[in-house]
Amino acid sequence: MYPFLKGHGTENDFVLLPDPDGTVHGDLDAARVRALCDRRAGIGADGVLRVVRSAAVGAAADGQDAEWFMDYRNADGSVSEMCGNGVRVFGRHLAQQGLVDPSGPVPVATRAGTKVLTFAEGDVDGEITVDMGRPALLGETKVAVEGRSWPAVHVDMGNPHAVAFLDDGAELADVGPLTEPPAHDPEVYPAGVNVEFVVRRGPRHVAMRVHERGSGETRSCGTGACAVMVATALADDAPRDSEYRVDLPGGTLRITWTSEDRILMTGPAVVVAEGVTAL
Repeated sequence: MYPFLKGHGTENDFVLLPDPDGTVHGDLDAARVRALCDRRAGIGADGVLRVVRSAAVGAAADGQDAEWFMDYRNADGSVSEMCGNGVRVFGRHLAQQGLVDPSGPVPVATRAGTKVLTFAEGDVDGEITVDMGRPALLGETKVAVEGRSWPAVHVDMGNPHAVAFLDDGAELADVGPLTEPPAHDPEVYPAGVNVEFVVRRGPRHVAMRVHERGSGETRSCGTGACAVMVATALADDAPRDSEYRVDLPGGTLRITWTSEDRILMTGPAVVVAEGVTAL
């Protein structure tokens, strides 16, 4: 039997596996991750976060000045570089267990580099802002669903995103079912891509749907919301330090692209359960 926690950030949900010294779970087997994430036969989640000290993971955390490493796996068992909602839930767990001090910056090592978390007013249970690093803008591409295609902007937030804007007056439901990964250029995205469909709701306010590689359509995607903000701010020629509201099916995130070329994401993170599992 293994201890676990269940948490979510804007309804993007995760199983957390505490393994501080890297002696319990080792290199997570993909089949085990799929079993944990199964919504009928398992606990159910969009992914798994192994909570482990950086010293226990070797090269994955090399050069990162952070005690803790977020070992993230998609629901299909594949390894992912980064998860924006997941890192907030990860930080919430660390703070609630007294493993970090929420009154100051909390660095977390990931496969996409160190992300620094700030707890609102140092409150263990308040909103969390994450410095997601610098975005990489990699040109234009296109995506397609059931034969319909849209131009898209390629934004990298430590993981790849294709951001597609729908026409004025269109609704997100018009895209249709996202039961399969949207078609994309395999030369641009050889390892797959997260795809965001976006509509405008008002000044510096957008809404989105997302299909995440390895997990399918989810209720929210933190790195995706950041990519959407970057693509929208560019289209708007918005000044740096402008805050955008990004609505997702599971809630709202606030994103700022700073004058220092950093992306700051602010939103909630909730741990809803803990227990033990035989999976």
